[in-house]
Amino acid sequence: MSSHFVANWQTQARKGVLELSVLNALRADRLYGYEIAKRLGSIDGLVIAEGTIYPMMSRLEREGLVTSALEPSPEGPARKYYRLTADGEAALDRINAKWDAIVRGLAILREDGNESDE
Repeated sequence: MSSHFVANWQTQARKGVLELSVLNALRADRLYGYEIAKRLGSIDGLVIAEGTIYPMMSRLEREGLVTSALEPSPEGPARKYYRLTADGEAALDRINAKWDAIVRGLAILREDGNESDE
């Protein structure tokens, strides 16, 4: 398998899980953009630039999944905090269930593949 194929696959897979990851990060607490980037960046494979966060957050807000509020910061300019809406919570529950089904299915396929190697 070429390293180009692997790198491209990783990029595509990462794009597919970033919104899910952001929504899950917001389930626990309201966060501002840099905090979201930092939280995701602590997980291997989910490093995300702040410049990617803000367009994504705008899209999630337009979809009604998150809401934002600008709040003063003692450390500089005001920060825009994001929080899940009730619709966001409901959507996240559904998306997490679909993700869990995909992970279970992939685990079965991987196990079946390992059995045929024996």
